[in-house]
Amino acid sequence: MSRRPLLFLDIDGPLNPYATHSGTCPENYTTVYLPPEAHISSAAATPRTYRRPETVWLNPSHGKTLLTLGFELCWASAWMSDANRWIGPVLGLPPLRFVDFGDKVLCERPDGVHWKTDPLVAYADGRPFAWVDDEQTDSDHTHIATIHPAQALLRHVNPRIGLQQNDFTALTRFGAAVTRTETPS
Repeated sequence: MSRRPLLFLDIDGPLNPYATHSGTCPENYTTVYLPPEAHISSAAATPRTYRRPETVWLNPSHGKTLLTLGFELCWASAWMSDANRWIGPVLGLPPLRFVDFGDKVLCERPDGVHWKTDPLVAYADGRPFAWVDDEQTDSDHTHIATIHPAQALLRHVNPRIGLQQNDFTALTRFGAAVTRTETPS
């Protein structure tokens, strides 16, 4: 088992800046037109089926950058295993493990904690992790700090602009800090 910290990657928002001000593909991004079979998630039995967009905007340079950060990368998205088919290849990423959210996809919690939070903590199983997403709230920060024994960085990414250099810098710093504290002297 890898001792590197985990990096949980959401797709829509951080990697696919779906909410751009202009409503058009950002500079340095590639438009990926998804075939009809890609629009419905493999978790179709969920209470609220997640319907994927017909197109996604991806920046191929993000894959190279993510691979240099020193994390074990893991999909943390409603795309689940389908991310390896439709997203990873465009970014130049190898097949990644993914968090299987099962029937928890889009199930809102009354306490305001995001539906991904507990499955991510369970998947991490005590390992340090960073989570990039566009939907975390203070409730998630508080909940994770209460139940997760290791360091965690919740990095909120603006869905209008996606991952930026400052996000990669924060991830690099977190990864380096975790590695220093996890390495025995």
